[in-house]
Amino acid sequence: MKSIWDSKSLPETKILKKDLHDIDTVVIGAGMCGILTAAFLSAKGQKVVVLEADRIGSGQTKNTTAKITAQHGLFYSKMIKKHGVDSAASYAEANQKAVKQYIDLASSLSIPCDMQILPAALYTNSQDAKLEEEYSAATSLGIDCVLQKGCPLPFRTSSCLLFRNQAQFNPMPFLYKLAENLTIYENSRVINVKEHNVITEHGTISAANIVFATHYPFINIPGFYFLRMHQERSYVIALENADTLNAMYYGIDEDGLSFRNYKSLLLVGGFGHRTGKTDIGNPYRHLQKKATKLWPDSKVVAHWSAQDCVPIDNIPYIGQYSTFRPYWYVATGFKKWGMSTSMVAAQIISDLVLHGTSEHSDIFAPSRKIAPDSYKNLGKEIGQASIGLSKTFLTYPLSGIDTISPGEAKIIHYKGRKIGVYKAPDGTIYPVSVKCPHLSCALSWNPHDLSWDCPCHGSRFDYHGNLLDNPAQTTVRLHSH
Repeated sequence: MKSIWDSKSLPETKILKKDLHDIDTVVIGAGMCGILTAAFLSAKGQKVVVLEADRIGSGQTKNTTAKITAQHGLFYSKMIKKHGVDSAASYAEANQKAVKQYIDLASSLSIPCDMQILPAALYTNSQDAKLEEEYSAATSLGIDCVLQKGCPLPFRTSSCLLFRNQAQFNPMPFLYKLAENLTIYENSRVINVKEHNVITEHGTISAANIVFATHYPFINIPGFYFLRMHQERSYVIALENADTLNAMYYGIDEDGLSFRNYKSLLLVGGFGHRTGKTDIGNPYRHLQKKATKLWPDSKVVAHWSAQDCVPIDNIPYIGQYSTFRPYWYVATGFKKWGMSTSMVAAQIISDLVLHGTSEHSDIFAPSRKIAPDSYKNLGKEIGQASIGLSKTFLTYPLSGIDTISPGEAKIIHYKGRKIGVYKAPDGTIYPVSVKCPHLSCALSWNPHDLSWDCPCHGSRFDYHGNLLDNPAQTTVRLHSH
């Protein structure tokens, strides 16, 4: 099923079918981050072109829960310990400004995006001390928040930390309004970037600056982002006949869920996992079971999933792509806070392009030093990639397509080749290559979203073999058997 934000109301823009020269900035990616960045630069007189592989907002933007908040889980207490008060304050201020910018833009442009100002809350039933520590950290940074006993949810909570004056909205009308006056080429996938040249299938653009707003950077060297973060899946259901809440809620306990309303619907999220790891059972079924217990009369009217890049030190990478490419810029590693971070990234990158400096750029700089305790996460990323590569060469049990039941997928040897096969309920066979074209890791089957996912770096493909999520740039399609 598609997310409730999914919309076809925006007319298709043109496909790039010619070379363009003397462009100030090319933005690759027409999600929230890319469109905001392009809009800020265009407003300052820059000649900007946006390239999108699919449709505007067709990636993670349409799959967000669309919470705009500086509240990023149990974050600020850890941030102060690892990076110091000044860095934590810079992070907090940048995100609080981002929330206000969304609210101000929606108001000044009269965008009908259902913008609501309300608190963002962390809740717990077992970790009161951690919530108290987060409250102390947040207040020391000037964040307007309050700690209270419990919260009005239909289950027991022992304490609740509310960040005041946060927001939620419908991201698609907001995105479409900002895109109205921009030069955007849709269905124009970037194949490669060389120096100042952005290469697509039917045209090349030469530009002074290039911004990678592609969720996950697809150029491996320089930058080496594939070693510095991984991707995670998260799941959401939309309920009718459930509660209307007075805040956006995020549980910090192991089984904690997230909640927010949109009009008559309640969005419930949870049961996330690393991309390519699907041993937790069916997340949608888990969410529906929880919802039925809490709201017996509720009904699931939509469900969808999203993907998030998680950096090894939990701070997004925003700024120059690499010291070897000072005219390339990147915005990635937004964790689960893509809306506020998209605004932060757009502000920082537009400042860097226009002025060479930005107020909060240091803490997000991709070239920053990594705290020593984050190196264990770097080791995990390298280890996971090694496992994924080794699986590419492992021998799976010799079996044929006839062993696959309808609705099931397996990796098999077939005619001397290792392939992944999904058999649809009607018996139709869909074979794909199980070698990820990004860095050759072995794909695994995701039965919940009917996709082939890479546990190394998070590329995803539908059962036809079409690309769903980067960093891979090509499909894994095979000819039908």
